[in-house]
Amino acid sequence: MTASCTLAGRRRRFPAAFTLVEALVAISITAIGGTALLLGISSSLQTTEYAIEQTIATGMARQLLDEVVGTRYCADGIGDPYQTYFGPSSYEAGGTGRERYDDIDDYHGFRSKPPVDMWGVELGTDDGEGSQRHPNFQAPPHFLDNWQQEIDVYYVDESDLTTPLPSGQVSDYRVVEVRIVLVDPDRGRRELASARQVVAYVPSTQ
Repeated sequence: MTASCTLAGRRRRFPAAFTLVEALVAISITAIGGTALLLGISSSLQTTEYAIEQTIATGMARQLLDEVVGTRYCADGIGDPYQTYFGPSSYEAGGTGRERYDDIDDYHGFRSKPPVDMWGVELGTDDGEGSQRHPNFQAPPHFLDNWQQEIDVYYVDESDLTTPLPSGQVSDYRVVEVRIVLVDPDRGRRELASARQVVAYVPSTQ
């Protein structure tokens, strides 16, 4: 009787537990799941950042295009509507910014990094009137440091307004093209937004 009881006692099972292999497998699965989750969050944040950049850049491009096409087709009085040289005169280029530009061709070749307003004040700090806004209402420091404004003006074919004419050829149609690009040594060059408008010259019938 005593021996039987002793044998039965030896056959009792201990509560089940994880082995080392099972624990390592569980940790690995958790790590993989956590990595995937973090990658998803990172991708979502990056997508949001790109969307914010494009929204801001689109507004900047439209505003700059409106500024350009709001000027004359060519200089008043002495301007040649078929001139082949585009760009500001020495006087126009001598302003603090673009405040002396008075016709469309003055803007050709304009480049500014970081972007600036008409008076040369960096965007995000400007008040729209040639001065700086209160520091509490300025964009974060260096936010636009790697952004660049670009403007090109060129003649296009009258039968196909999407085809630029070779240098020296003219027509009654010009294109104003504005681009906002990100120029970053680490991320390369990336166009954030662009805007394009065709403007026409209508010769006088008198």
